[in-house]
Amino acid sequence: MAVKIKLKRLGKIRSPHYRIVVADSRTRRDGRAIEEIGKYHPTYNPSVMEVDAERVAYWLSVGAQPTEPVLAILKKTGDWQKFKGEPAPAPLLVAEPKPARPSFEAIGGDDDSKGEAITQKKKAEKKDEAAAESESTEA
Repeated sequence: MAVKIKLKRLGKIRSPHYRIVVADSRTRRDGRAIEEIGKYHPTYNPSVMEVDAERVAYWLSVGAQPTEPVLAILKKTGDWQKFKGEPAPAPLLVAEPKPARPSFEAIGGDDDSKGEAITQKKKAEKKDEAAAESESTEA
């Protein structure tokens, strides 16, 4: 039985997420897998690549063949170079944490107000004007 390390597609139509799985080469793309050994989220910025290095090393040593997309991921994470005995690549980019937004109180918001509107509602003004006009025409 030929074993491959390939991507299993998950997610919605325009937001794909992949699992890196070990499966029989004859199974379909999203079919049954022997083991899940990683995750790949290409839509995130920067993309997320999580690989279980020990399990990848085991499956490569047993003879599992990675597909081309998985081979590219393994080269970026450095697992392929470790298996082949080559020097490791440069480290991957890590997403910077987003700065926290300032709170309402920090900006200078007051809790003293009752939440009333500053300007009058236009409907009330029109009714007052209509009432004033009808009184002036009656007189």
